Amino acid sequence: MLNSRLFSILAGSMTMERVNQTSSVSEFILLGLSSWPEDQKPLFVLFLTMYLITITGNLLIILAIHSDPQLQTPMYFFLSFLSFTDICFTTTIVPKMLVNFLSKKKTISYAGCLTQMYFLYAFGNTDSCLLAAMAIDRYVAICDPFHYVTIMSHHRCFLLLAFSCSFPHFHSLLHTLLLNRLTFCDSNVIQHFLCDINPLLKLSCSSTFVNDITIKTEGVVVFVTPFLCISFSYVRILIAVLKIPSAAGKCKAFSTCGSHFIIVTFFYGSIFYVYLQPLSSYTGRDRVATISYTILPSMLNPFIYSLRNKDMKRGLEKMMCKRKS
Repeated sequence: MLNSRLFSILAGSMTMERVNQTSSVSEFILLGLSSWPEDQKPLFVLFLTMYLITITGNLLIILAIHSDPQLQTPMYFFLSFLSFTDICFTTTIVPKMLVNFLSKKKTISYAGCLTQMYFLYAFGNTDSCLLAAMAIDRYVAICDPFHYVTIMSHHRCFLLLAFSCSFPHFHSLLHTLLLNRLTFCDSNVIQHFLCDINPLLKLSCSSTFVNDITIKTEGVVVFVTPFLCISFSYVRILIAVLKIPSAAGKCKAFSTCGSHFIIVTFFYGSIFYVYLQPLSSYTGRDRVATISYTILPSMLNPFIYSLRNKDMKRGLEKMMCKRKS
């Protein structure tokens, strides 16, 4: 009798343990940038303003490039798609942030969280690949100007664009599917303002070994390859520019890639800070750093490319004159 009771108690506890292990959360709570109620409305106004500036600035870049025949070159072809990707990138993040700023219950569904993470990495890596394509374009323009038209033909530009837009989606799909196989059974509080892979892995109560290995192998390759292309292009550009005898020639060469170099430095500097650290050391302070490669570059791109670029200034002025007339 005692043995049967003991067996039933053990069986019941094992059943409860199995249920707990296999149960999964249906939604997550996003802590956001601040937990203080008095900070929510100022943050809402700040990020709404940044979002509107991002949308307006990037739309102006796209319209100026497509309305000016003199801007129909590979450099501006990639820039127009970079602006479009920036609009999609920030739209993946900011609207949900704005809703949470004004909501008491800052939740996101499980499916919504995975969807946000998918598009976050898809558009983020598309940005990275487009920056690499633009660096290659500047390298060819400065180091091999006589063959520029042949090398950067329409066909090759479309191939570069197709790769830049399609490959990141396969990468993002892989990590989303691997994350979907994990179990979340304890805490559902994400110490972030978006669904990023590192805080989600920290919440999982199942083994993340496969995810960690994939991030350290495939993830590093996808992340580092565009950066190496950009680095190689700029090293060759620097060597070529230093060989130019006149100071005016050097300034002209540097001005053609100065804007792009500023964006690349800002974008990759913040990414290195956030992702090239152990998962165990990932804390809430990385939320602010994440803004530096998600929201800020998309907002600053139009200003940097238009204020430092005479062709873009002329294109914007032409477009404004057409609208007024």
